[in-house]
Amino acid sequence: MIHVRRWAPVWMSLVLLLMAGYAATLLIELGYEVPLSADNLRFERPTAWPLVLGGLLVLIVRGFLSRRRSPRLLVSQAAVLRHLPGGYRTWLAPLLTAARAVALLLFAVALMGPQSIHARNATEVRGIDIVLALDMSLSMRAADIKPNRFVATQQVVDDFITRRANDRLGSVVFGRDAYTLLPLTTDHEALRTLIAELELEMIDGKGTAIGNAVGVALNRLRKSDAKSRVVILLTDGESNSGNVSPIQAADFAQTLGVKVYTILMGRSDEAPVALGRDLFGNPLFDQGNFPINPELLKQVADKTGGQAFQVGDRQQLERSFHVILDQLEKSQIEDAGRVYGELFPAVLWPALILLVFETFASALVLRRWP
Repeated sequence: MIHVRRWAPVWMSLVLLLMAGYAATLLIELGYEVPLSADNLRFERPTAWPLVLGGLLVLIVRGFLSRRRSPRLLVSQAAVLRHLPGGYRTWLAPLLTAARAVALLLFAVALMGPQSIHARNATEVRGIDIVLALDMSLSMRAADIKPNRFVATQQVVDDFITRRANDRLGSVVFGRDAYTLLPLTTDHEALRTLIAELELEMIDGKGTAIGNAVGVALNRLRKSDAKSRVVILLTDGESNSGNVSPIQAADFAQTLGVKVYTILMGRSDEAPVALGRDLFGNPLFDQGNFPINPELLKQVADKTGGQAFQVGDRQQLERSFHVILDQLEKSQIEDAGRVYGELFPAVLWPALILLVFETFASALVLRRWP
């Protein structure tokens, strides 16, 4: 048996690797407009590096099998055949092995997650820390604010969150007691999802612990180093539960320098409540009695430097949030973070091209017939 150009796949692999690397570099610098260097390149999943050995394994297996496969032509003097000119298949076979090896290597590099690092200039980002305290007492079922007070709160708060892109936001829910829904975070989508999934009776709603709600919100803001810290309290009742009074909570907020904005939902103690639907699908309502105390909420807001609102319909609720948006202070935060750009497509495309070339050439050009 004659082993023609045994080392051809190795040096062909090196040539293809250099060509693929040059193509990837051009794609990155021209297509992605990123000057490539060791200082601005990183791998998101560097632990995947053993996969790079897959390309080397192809060459090793190919060389091992070429030594052990059965001869196809037996001749008495092999030296004569060494001087005969080889056909294009003689060069194409090791080229396809090299293409497969380099394609596997590039796939492994793509799986490692190459990323470019862009160091942002030090910029001033305007943002503050805000905690939303949402009333989940059973009186929030009242339908004077359509479709009801609680659903309207969810919808208007969702819109508020989308408008505060540079703020850290958190949320507290309260009924008979108060609980943290989500601490301060910049993951606004997570907060929006949690608020959208809230339903009445998820917590004990037989009471309204306004003082506890403000206290838990202040606890979320206590370690914040933001220049401006705000609590937005949405409730529809008088404080009748909890072990902290609203005035005590307002004193704590004043000490911490936290402003409390209050929104009282409801204009009177009487409000319609949906009971269900009749035989024709029309909603049935009854009048409910829900005591309110606008003077108390105004006192809390004034003591902390905030503002009190009282709303009777959806439009007034939205307008109160717009007023709060206009009044919120802007903290100047130094932000010189990093931005990471994904570069794996620039590595993946040369790998795909080599794999397609190897597949079609093997099936059409080097196809063997028995």
